[in-house]
Amino acid sequence: MASEADDDEVLGLRVVTLAGGGRVDKALAEALPEFSRARIQALMAEGRVSRGGAPVSDGSTKAVAGDYRLLIPPPVAAEPKAENIPLVVLYEDAHLIVIDKPAGIAMHPAPGSESGTLVNALLHHCGDTLSGIGGVARPGIVHRIDKETSGVVVVAKTDAAHQGLSTLFAAHDIDRVYVAFTRGAPSPIKGTIEGAIGRSPNDRKKMAMVKSGGRHAVTHYTVVSTFGPVQRPLAARVACRLETGRTHQIRVHLASKGTPCLGDPVYGSGSPAGPVKAALEAAQLSRQALHAAVLGFVHPINGETIRCESPLPPDMARLEQLLSAL
Repeated sequence: MASEADDDEVLGLRVVTLAGGGRVDKALAEALPEFSRARIQALMAEGRVSRGGAPVSDGSTKAVAGDYRLLIPPPVAAEPKAENIPLVVLYEDAHLIVIDKPAGIAMHPAPGSESGTLVNALLHHCGDTLSGIGGVARPGIVHRIDKETSGVVVVAKTDAAHQGLSTLFAAHDIDRVYVAFTRGAPSPIKGTIEGAIGRSPNDRKKMAMVKSGGRHAVTHYTVVSTFGPVQRPLAARVACRLETGRTHQIRVHLASKGTPCLGDPVYGSGSPAGPVKAALEAAQLSRQALHAAVLGFVHPINGETIRCESPLPPDMARLEQLLSAL
């Protein structure tokens, strides 16, 4: 049986109190939604689940009332492999590289997604020149955009550039503009959404605006155009300028206004109007309609002003064309 004296981090200890009844693996998975049932079963097989000091190794046994202790090992960073994945390079020098990332590509390897990421592509393109500050699995990564969000990202090739860019992001000295297509239109047509973002208390796999805890988040938005009836738009094109950069920030903030990104599978609760739904299907947009369109900053090494822009990708451009006909 694994012990706390192993390499497990202190934060890797979970204590769960079960009322008893039902399969123990299912009961634990329901009590810990951040872990799948398969993950719970794997921990049991490794001797990392116990009750009263005795290992619980068979997930099919009935859950007995009491406290269960789970030792969660820290993630092991896999050594990413270079892959010849085409990149659209908007700017590059010896210190950093700016990429126009397509939707569907994750930023860096993660459990269950060890290949086909931007890091894999960068390792092929840049060799071993990427900054090591991000760690083995995330070389050069200074900031992230979601896998299904397209657009501009900057990656550091030297540690000095990494530190400089990180300072700019921390000080909010980066100009970041996103284009979103929303269900309905935010009101007023121009404003600021401000509110802390943290893990949702109802679904640990989602982010949410929270009253306590979380991290301060600010999004400035402007409705650029609306589609459908003027008095009650069916959809809108919205420009969002980030003051902070939190996980799923724009998606959470727009959803809080009742105007989520079209196509958002996580935060887009409710169905869009029939004509908008038809436009989404015709545009073959199978992701959130969100695109990182502008990234501007002062080069941390040579002081040059860098501003990179990315046009709407084909799926979002087609969606706008179809929405404009409503």
